[in-house]
Amino acid sequence: MIDSYAGLDDAGVATAAARAGADVVRDMYGQRLTRIDKGAGDFATGADVAAEKAILGVVRAARPDDAVLGEEGGQQGVAGAARQWLVDPLCGTLNYAVGNMLVAVNVALRDGAAAVADPFSGEVFFTDGETAWVRQDGADVRLAPTPSTRLVDVNLDPPFPGAPAFRAVDLLAHPEFVQRFRPRVVSTTLALAWVAAGKRAAYVTDGVGLSGSVHFAAGIALCRAAGCVLTGTDGGPLGPAGRGLVVAADGGTHRLLMSIIRGRGPASGIG
Repeated sequence: MIDSYAGLDDAGVATAAARAGADVVRDMYGQRLTRIDKGAGDFATGADVAAEKAILGVVRAARPDDAVLGEEGGQQGVAGAARQWLVDPLCGTLNYAVGNMLVAVNVALRDGAAAVADPFSGEVFFTDGETAWVRQDGADVRLAPTPSTRLVDVNLDPPFPGAPAFRAVDLLAHPEFVQRFRPRVVSTTLALAWVAAGKRAAYVTDGVGLSGSVHFAAGIALCRAAGCVLTGTDGGPLGPAGRGLVVAADGGTHRLLMSIIRGRGPASGIG
């Protein structure tokens, strides 16, 4: 098994690890799963734990000297390692637990390669940090963001650290937003991958320090490599203290969304 991963570059490791996790998530779908309470209404399932174990098996085999930060297992691996992998084995646990297939598996090397796998479509979105692709049925296609769908995913999950300056529910009710876009609520990293792939025009969420989060790092890496425009909800750069996330397929879409978020009225439009 170790030999099978030895020759992979970082993008290959991310892709193989995400696929390994996705296989577990798909195979365990529909089973009666143990719920592990994490507090504040959050929980994991046996599928989260098993998928993370499969992902770690690939990373450890391919990169034994790297550290890992896992959603379920926390910090693992070599102490003080120069490289760290960020792993969210099942993004969309609540969806999964109620029989909804809108979930993703996220694997990202901090400031490097990343992959987001859709267990049910079979798609794996991946990047080497420079370019971004989607692999399905053995074929790789370059990701090409476009605002043409005008569909915007907005994360409505609490908590709301940006309030009162930013509240996602206010964005959905803004007349300019309703006129220009159609809202969607996916609640998984698939929303970010879909912006990179041209299936969504944009994605907006609240939060703090999302660029280093196991939930968002892989999707952010994909969107950056695909050429999307990314900032915080305050228009500032992403980073440890960054507020929220606005990812748009192009500059025009981003400017329009920021004008709505800031309450400045109509922008110049999309394009």
